[in-house]
Amino acid sequence: MLILDTLILGGLRFVLGKIAAAVDSELNDDSALREELLAAQMRLELGEITDEEFAAIERDLLQRISEIRRARTGPAPGRGRVKVTGVEATFTGDEHVGDQPGAGRGR
Repeated sequence: MLILDTLILGGLRFVLGKIAAAVDSELNDDSALREELLAAQMRLELGEITDEEFAAIERDLLQRISEIRRARTGPAPGRGRVKVTGVEATFTGDEHVGDQPGAGRGR
């Protein structure tokens, strides 16, 4: 009986994990929102909606797309503290330095 319970719980955990992953993927995918925006543009061109209705739809969809991208990539640089810890440059010696002062130094 204990083995059967463990198998059932393990199976439920697996299924619920897959569902959670699918929901997370859907929430973080902006392609459906871009398709909605394209459909709204088509409806505008066909005269099914007014310019004002399209502007409201576009504003909402672009805001949602922006939120998804911000959540995916983190805050934009310049809005938080950015710390540069180092820069590496590799030169093979085959580069032509030229007569310019400062040429050939890591840029």
